[in-house]
Amino acid sequence: MPAGAALAPMAGVTDASMRLLCAEMGCAWAVSEMLSAKGYLYSPESRAHQELLQRFDGEGMLGLQLFGSDPDMISEAAKRLEDRPFTFFDFNIGCPAHKIVGNGEGSALMKEPKLVGKVVYAFSNAVKKPVTVKIRAGWDENNKNAVEIAKICEDNGAAAITVHPRTREQFYTGKSDWSVIRDVKENVRIPVIGNGDIASWADAKRMLDETGCDAIMIARAAQGNPWIFKEIACGMQGIEYASPTVEDRVNMAIRHLDMHVRWRGERYAVPEMRKHVAWYLQGAPMSGKLRARVNTMLTQDEVKNALYDYLDAYRERME
Repeated sequence: MPAGAALAPMAGVTDASMRLLCAEMGCAWAVSEMLSAKGYLYSPESRAHQELLQRFDGEGMLGLQLFGSDPDMISEAAKRLEDRPFTFFDFNIGCPAHKIVGNGEGSALMKEPKLVGKVVYAFSNAVKKPVTVKIRAGWDENNKNAVEIAKICEDNGAAAITVHPRTREQFYTGKSDWSVIRDVKENVRIPVIGNGDIASWADAKRMLDETGCDAIMIARAAQGNPWIFKEIACGMQGIEYASPTVEDRVNMAIRHLDMHVRWRGERYAVPEMRKHVAWYLQGAPMSGKLRARVNTMLTQDEVKNALYDYLDAYRERME
């Protein structure tokens, strides 16, 4: 398993553009946004599915995440996708979104241990590439069964387990319970990746020390902050790390915008970049005004000019 931190899959966020920027900053590997096995089988050539399957040169080690609850559909989709340039597959048993859970998929499978075993077995036996699984602590506080699910996944062919130690009931609120990661690590032989509440090298080191997990995965802390992977890589190597300046953050936002427009086209890329611009400058002086301005813009030049104007105003304020 590569040294450093991995980038977690986040729907509508971790597309190829963001993944490439994170890879350049030292991200050890990443997992794609989740792809519906059923949806792919019904419309494999749809634009949405092809964009989810896009990857850029330079991304490095990358897993393709599938979700679903039908063993036959998962295995068939995996077979059709195995020749795509992904390093491994990942199976999603963690998504808490209502529309996913309502179909008995994502974290709803935490309530169906037997079905999990069937799906993981079918998935892992359908392809030659490794299959990893991402799970949650459980369905709710009274039903935390991550260890049981992890052991079932291991017994049915999973190559590694990623644990997000919040329950489905928590969604992304409250504090993640790292003891769940430790318990899983102590009860399986395959590698365990810890995920949840890591926002710095100090957090990463503490998770590694407290849980004994084999690797760590970053999610929301990477939004607007691809430098977190450099920070963690520096920490692991004992190298001094310097945080990005406001100018660094503006320049990265512009590069991300340009890259995204080249790939997706201005019509789609500019609205998608609004949230990224806000994340890049979150907490910086006067960033609220910039966010409000960018949220009304429709063209690449408008956003770039707003960022340049912001940087000029910031420099004047600092002088």
